[in-house]
Amino acid sequence: MTVFPHLAHPAWLTGLLLLPALALWRHRGSGIGALAVSRLPVPPTGAWRLHLPFYLRLVALGLVFIALARPQLGYAWEESLTEGIDIEIVLDISGSMGAEDFRPENRLAVAKSVINDFIQGRPADRMGLVVFSGTALTRAPLTGDREMLRFLIDSVELNSLPDGTAIGVALANAASRLKDSEAESRIIVLVTDGVNNAGAVDPMSAAAICKGLGLRVYTIGVGTDGRVPVPMPFRNPVTGREEIRRALMNVEVDEQLLRRIAEKTSGRFFKATNPQGLRDVFAEIDRLETTPLQIKKYTRYDEVFEPWAQSALALLCLPLVIRLTRGTLEP
Repeated sequence: MTVFPHLAHPAWLTGLLLLPALALWRHRGSGIGALAVSRLPVPPTGAWRLHLPFYLRLVALGLVFIALARPQLGYAWEESLTEGIDIEIVLDISGSMGAEDFRPENRLAVAKSVINDFIQGRPADRMGLVVFSGTALTRAPLTGDREMLRFLIDSVELNSLPDGTAIGVALANAASRLKDSEAESRIIVLVTDGVNNAGAVDPMSAAAICKGLGLRVYTIGVGTDGRVPVPMPFRNPVTGREEIRRALMNVEVDEQLLRRIAEKTSGRFFKATNPQGLRDVFAEIDRLETTPLQIKKYTRYDEVFEPWAQSALALLCLPLVIRLTRGTLEP
């Protein structure tokens, strides 16, 4: 909130220009002039009393002009009205997302960090999270609770669902979460590093459903080309314990499919081959999907002319008080 002084009728302040003229007229008047040439001695210490009533009235007149200008204190503030976007994040958690080409971490860890930053940077929007591998699971419904979303995203783990990459099922799941949304804009952000190889729903059929519902899909293919180290769990036959071994694998991203899904739903396809590239992709989506913002400005004025008017009245009454208390007569 901003506080600022304001005058409702500033034209009255021009009356202050009369005050010097009245003071000049007072000193050129006959009354004071007669006293100035009088041969009767005037005590120096009492000379100011001759002018005091006049100047008190002069100051009172100035205060009246200020009061008539109606000084006010203005209080201005703004109200931001946002119409948020509903966004479903669809995140691949298949084993290949553990590939360690997004150093110093794997693809999933970097994706989780970037998605968290994306969510925290859009406080007006509702967000939801769907994870998938061989099947899909809604981890978080559409919500504005950023702390809950952060907790659920951080708790996502590799291989917590049946193995595979069911892109069509994941898209259909996200679409079902958005179909009843009344938001002006509804989008899906799909992050994957594989090829659709599981699920009963064809990805292009799911894309057609999204298009029919008016949903826009942004697809992101993550990962570098070529063979990359992927941690693979296995059970040691000697110790009987589960261990992790790293195997060099060529993880293929179906860029053609992801591009077709994006084009069918009026979205865009992106490729991210490193952590900074993934951050840049989400930054671009953030710029493309701006939240509508309407700002209303309000101003309220409080009247503060009363102290000026009261001071003028007090100055007008002061000569009377002086005469009553000191017996000094006005000339």
